[in-house]
Amino acid sequence: MNNFAVKELYSKKHAKFSNADSLLKISLGLILFTIISTALVYAETMSVDVEGTSFDIQYDATGMTISGIEADTDFISLILTVDVIGSSGILDITLDRSFFDSTYQGLDDDFIILVDGDEPVFSETNTSSQSRTLSIELPAGTEEIEIIGSVFGGVSVPVEEPTVETPVEPTVETPVEEPTVETPVEEPTVETPVEETPVVDTPKTQCGPGTILKNGVCVLDERCGPGTILKNGACVIDPTVKSSSPSVKGMGKDLMMGFAIAFAAAGIVGVILGIVAKASKSN
Repeated sequence: MNNFAVKELYSKKHAKFSNADSLLKISLGLILFTIISTALVYAETMSVDVEGTSFDIQYDATGMTISGIEADTDFISLILTVDVIGSSGILDITLDRSFFDSTYQGLDDDFIILVDGDEPVFSETNTSSQSRTLSIELPAGTEEIEIIGSVFGGVSVPVEEPTVETPVEPTVETPVEEPTVETPVEEPTVETPVEETPVVDTPKTQCGPGTILKNGVCVLDERCGPGTILKNGACVIDPTVKSSSPSVKGMGKDLMMGFAIAFAAAGIVGVILGIVAKASKSN
């Protein structure tokens, strides 16, 4: 074998050693990348209790940690407590359909996801008849993730369908002919003559001569002097005075009789006294 052949063989061996070095470097790089990726991305399983039943949830967290997970049966949601280590994080979570799902009228429906109350960027990366996988992007400082569905533990939440109001056709009422009412003809009113009740004058109280009517009572008329009366607005002699003269004469006779009786009695008394005086002298 000449020198040229030896050199060519040596160069071929050297090339094989160079390729081996390159492969070694690539292998070391892949191992290093795997170690770094393992430090940041890891697969975990966490259990959550739903009304006494425990379910396992698989997830992969990148640039973040999950410290807790709980179920809210009132709102059909999963609440995860997280801590984003870097500037952002990615959560890949796999949800078993028998445990947690989101459907509407028998078909798959989108999950509602809230990150500290805001809607993040997420996508459904894998869907099968047994599970659904979600990939959620989380900003720095994220503390809570809430995933809202419609089926929890095999129990679905009834969704109220919007009620469609059926337009009501306006009913046209057929006008009903009212029976014609004949208006009675007013007969001429005959005025009945009103009989006037005759006014009966109550007889007025008449007073005698020399008296007048005052307050319904006859009293002595004092407007004229004694023996006169008012007649036609003038005082005239009362004709009743003449008729009273016989009574005056009767009174004179009575007076004379009284004097006579008095004189007779006085004479009798004088005779008696005389008799008594004589008797006393004779003694």
